[in-house]
Amino acid sequence: MSMIIYFLLLPLIVTFIVLFLRPKAATYLAAFSFIIPFFYILHRLLAGISEEFHIMYFSAPVGEIYMFSDAVSNAFGLAICAVSAMAAFFSLPYMQSRLEEMKLDMEKEYRKYAFLYCLFATSMLWLVYSGNLVFVYTFLEIAIISAFLLIFLYGYDKRRWTSILFFIWMLIPGVLALFSFLLIGSTNGTLALSGLKEVSMFAWAILFIGMIVKIPAIGLHSWLPWTYEQSPTPPLGLLIMSDGLAGYILLRIYLVDPSFIEAYRIPILSYALFSAIYAGFSVFRQTNYKRLLGYSSISQMNYMLVALCLGSYGLMGLVIQFLSHSFGKSILLMTAGGVIALYGMKDLKDMGGLHDHMPEISNAAVIGWMNLGGILTIGMLGEFFILRGVVDTFLRPDSPSFLGWTGSLPIILAVIFMFLLSVWYGFYMLRRIFYGRPRSLKSEKKHVSGYLYIPLFIIGLLSVIFLFPPVAPALAKGVGIIIGGVIP
Repeated sequence: MSMIIYFLLLPLIVTFIVLFLRPKAATYLAAFSFIIPFFYILHRLLAGISEEFHIMYFSAPVGEIYMFSDAVSNAFGLAICAVSAMAAFFSLPYMQSRLEEMKLDMEKEYRKYAFLYCLFATSMLWLVYSGNLVFVYTFLEIAIISAFLLIFLYGYDKRRWTSILFFIWMLIPGVLALFSFLLIGSTNGTLALSGLKEVSMFAWAILFIGMIVKIPAIGLHSWLPWTYEQSPTPPLGLLIMSDGLAGYILLRIYLVDPSFIEAYRIPILSYALFSAIYAGFSVFRQTNYKRLLGYSSISQMNYMLVALCLGSYGLMGLVIQFLSHSFGKSILLMTAGGVIALYGMKDLKDMGGLHDHMPEISNAAVIGWMNLGGILTIGMLGEFFILRGVVDTFLRPDSPSFLGWTGSLPIILAVIFMFLLSVWYGFYMLRRIFYGRPRSLKSEKKHVSGYLYIPLFIIGLLSVIFLFPPVAPALAKGVGIIIGGVIP
């Protein structure tokens, strides 16, 4: 039996054990149930190990049910394990503050919270290692339901309305993915990824529409800012990865049959660039810290949609962008959670000068924005491959025109502007929140628990380590082989 199945079972088993533990024990057990798989997955990535584990076989159109690991699933698995573990540690003081505010019993409610948190994280981990679309759909739905319950039970003032809004919107990708998978299965006689040969344009279109709701693209995004604003912070670190798994699903189907993306490359690319830039400018209009991070996520997630249109190098950029966004945005969301837990601040008009009161959290925020801006972190590598994909796709004799322009210059400029916009709004918001003159905070500096900043620096350190050997070459080589033999 493959060892990977044991490391996938570990967080699943812990999900049910935490129901019987005290908060601190549940926190540590949950965190280490993801830390241990993280190191095993990292070993597999560095060693270039790929393998499958057969579970059972059903008649057509389901086919073989199996788990598998390759460089792509390992890259996504690393991000899920790292963020899930660190956000679990962060949960202890944050949820204590939140449950006190809600006047709920910490001992009783934290067990319920820890169960839903672990279920959410575990479902995403199993999704990226699932070799059959039945499992992919199942774990996608489990992630959606657990996220809904976390928002409904532990969100803020409008949590019930927001959770229902989230759930209704998430019905769209769920239903469309199921319909698309059934069409794919009927065409190929199996839902096992290893047995898929073609995907009809109709099935592709249905799946694509569902996934851009989950990413989301502009026009289909109204649920996300509300979800970010009203949700408890630690599960939001998981939600950003859950949304990014839409890119993972599209990537897996692209590797089976890229015909839809190739046929509609220019409209999709134009829409993705518009969404990324529009959402980036929308950040400046927000006054709620978590809401502005929501618009930033819309912008960053559309990097993945841009990358999907840019050939093999773009696909490498998609995988690395997921790592970068997961690391950077989870840090920033936890800085927002730290501000809420310590001083109850959510609105930017009350902030300013917070660095003097919480320098640890402020410095972590710098690392978070560096990730999103691609500055000396794994995000730099992701942006490189996306730009390399632009050149490789549009700077050829047979290159398609972009909005009437021939050649790559207009799209290169658009992509560069998209990247620069992240740097611009990132450091603008950093200055507005943590530096300058304090707007309302006059109290003495409070003690900042290590749980509120040490996990952030660990994620930040990983985002820097992943930029350099041996991780970066192993990641680029392994992913390159999976997506078509491109080895930079």
